[in-house]
Amino acid sequence: MSCPTPARSRFRKPAPLHAHAIEDLRFIRETMERAASFTAVPGWGGVLMGVTALAAALLAPREANVVAWGETWLAAAVLALLLGTGAMLRKARRAGMPIFSSPGRKFALGLAPPLLAGALLTAVLMRAGLIHFLPGVWLVNYGAAVVTGGAFSVRAVPVMGVCFMACGAAALLAPAAWGNLFMAVGFGGLHILFGFIIARRYGG
Repeated sequence: MSCPTPARSRFRKPAPLHAHAIEDLRFIRETMERAASFTAVPGWGGVLMGVTALAAALLAPREANVVAWGETWLAAAVLALLLGTGAMLRKARRAGMPIFSSPGRKFALGLAPPLLAGALLTAVLMRAGLIHFLPGVWLVNYGAAVVTGGAFSVRAVPVMGVCFMACGAAALLAPAAWGNLFMAVGFGGLHILFGFIIARRYGG
């Protein structure tokens, strides 16, 4: 005849109420974080990026020296990246939003693949001497990066990305001599336009 199982071995001691509450709060916080948009996209930083591009469009040599033209725009891209990143960090700090929160990570992961693809295509086209395709390729890939990253941000960001892609498509179909103009319109004009929109609607 088997011995009866002690009551305390058959019934687990319930977890304290505060443990359930902490777990529920953690779940709610994580769910809200996953659903949140990345709002630290800089408006005024975008304006500065656009001004940098307009300066590059004025300074970049024309067809006479395509290598110097490419170097000027690459230098402008590095400067714009530093300005945009600095403005984003400053805006995130003001809003109390960790830059590597769940929305921030999704935004960065969305940006990365098209930008890496653009860098690879840049190397291939430069080695092949097809530099006249670079304006369209840069604009299309940058626009794709903004669309995919902007899917986790405010609505104006993916709209801006679509405009960049349209500008890049036009640059690929237009005469090569118009490349610098499309660069100025895209990286200059669109950054300034949407920078103002983001700054007004979503803060600097």
